[in-house]
Amino acid sequence: MNLQDYITVSEEVQFGKPVFKGTRVPVESLFMHLEQGISLNEFLEDFPGVSKEQAEAVLESAVQIFQSSKWKQLNEIIA
Repeated sequence: MNLQDYITVSEEVQFGKPVFKGTRVPVESLFMHLEQGISLNEFLEDFPGVSKEQAEAVLESAVQIFQSSKWKQLNEIIA
């Protein structure tokens, strides 16, 4: 899976935050919805420009990051 197929980053869109490709919807909005107990289907209803395939790919990538040693690299970036 190549995340560049599902998300994009441009300084001209949402101040450089990662967004779902072809939209202006920040990827973080998916995680914020889920954190608030809002289902994936409700998120997709709120943001019809985001496909289920895009949302699932982002979630799967997050799972892969935290199931691998890559989370250590992410922690170094965040710190």
